[in-house]
Amino acid sequence: MTDVLIIEDDDELRGLLADFLEAEAYKSVAVATAEEGMAFLEEDPVRIILLDLMLPGIDGFTACSAIREHKDIPVIMMSARDDDESKLMGYKLGADDYIAKPVSAAVLTAKIRALLHRSEKNTAAEERMTCGSISIDTGKRQVYKNGKACDIRGKMYDLLLFMMKNSGRLLLKDELYDAVWGDSFVEPSTLNVHIRWLRERIEDDVNEPRIIKTVWRKGYIFGDGN
Repeated sequence: MTDVLIIEDDDELRGLLADFLEAEAYKSVAVATAEEGMAFLEEDPVRIILLDLMLPGIDGFTACSAIREHKDIPVIMMSARDDDESKLMGYKLGADDYIAKPVSAAVLTAKIRALLHRSEKNTAAEERMTCGSISIDTGKRQVYKNGKACDIRGKMYDLLLFMMKNSGRLLLKDELYDAVWGDSFVEPSTLNVHIRWLRERIEDDVNEPRIIKTVWRKGYIFGDGN
């Protein structure tokens, strides 16, 4: 099994990343295009993907969305674009984390270790969790509302799963940040945006949420919709 698939079109950076990961005892494969990367994924298992945003041909956003359609592999998006809009778009399309270029070796290592640890914990035996109209097949990482599959993935899925496991309890914002994003730096608006995306998918009326309830200035409570 390949530990890290690197999809990066810059020859020098691609080589540096491969050499660094090898020194950290990770088995890596490095390709220059999203097309090559997705072809590799069809043939070989991969534990985590480092995906450049600006690629020739299929770009990183499109590639991330396509990968998420068929594979549940942690994705770290890399880009020189460090604006909030790019980060949030990456998360919305299923990226698990986002790292700015120039890439810090220490930060990259920490992100890879954290994501692999969470991924391996979440790939335990298949389990079905249900709370009211919402259910999760944790083996497949698939969310259902009233039996119908929902497009919830990446950090949205991690956030929903944590909230369901703690249903009925006030979850402070700092607790949610720590549980879902860990030590990764995220913008203050990230949690609010992910909550809004979840509500759009599971609430009957996003203007009057009954499943994810806001506790003003404190956090949220996940309930059964009653």
